[in-house]
Amino acid sequence: MRALVVYCHPRAESFTAAIRDLVLEKLRKAGAEIRLRDLYAEGFAPALTATELELYEDESRNKAAVARDVDDLMWCDTLIFVYPTWWYGLPAMLKGWLDRTMVPGVAFLMPDDENPNIRPGLRHITRLGVFTTCGASWALTRYVGAPGRRTLLRGVGHLCARHRKVAFAAHYLMDRSTAASRDKHLKRVAAKMNRLLSGGRAQKNEASDTEATA
Repeated sequence: MRALVVYCHPRAESFTAAIRDLVLEKLRKAGAEIRLRDLYAEGFAPALTATELELYEDESRNKAAVARDVDDLMWCDTLIFVYPTWWYGLPAMLKGWLDRTMVPGVAFLMPDDENPNIRPGLRHITRLGVFTTCGASWALTRYVGAPGRRTLLRGVGHLCARHRKVAFAAHYLMDRSTAASRDKHLKRVAAKMNRLLSGGRAQKNEASDTEATA
């Protein structure tokens, strides 16, 4: 197992960091090879530049500025995102990582005369994990449409293996969290990771998360 963990949070002491550490612990116990990308600590530049946009569809040159990230994506068979949900979606840093790294010829193939839609390029990724925290409640997040969750589980997920295994967990009402709610959430993350890394069957549908609170 080759796991790429994409971590996004500006504060080293955050609860999100505790989730990251638990994810890494589970991966180590499973014997996985691990690559961790800490986007804030690395100073990743999230803004897609004019030059990158100009070269976006040129598969011979669109990888140069993000060569390390592309190598990580092509290397892994397990992709896990750990981040806080801000304004119901992805932090700008993480959204920018997707903008710059998920380029044609890597994450997907562009439409052509024979194919009217994009075609997946990450079929080698058979496990997809998404672990986040949300200031809003479960009900309000779902009312808005949970765009961050949809971007990763549906958007990125569509590019991965058809019968991928999926894990998702969110701690809602994070600003009102307690030691008990955070401990409960870490136990849920641990259980989700155990299932994601097990040898069981892949999930056919997007991972469910029906609990209204953490």
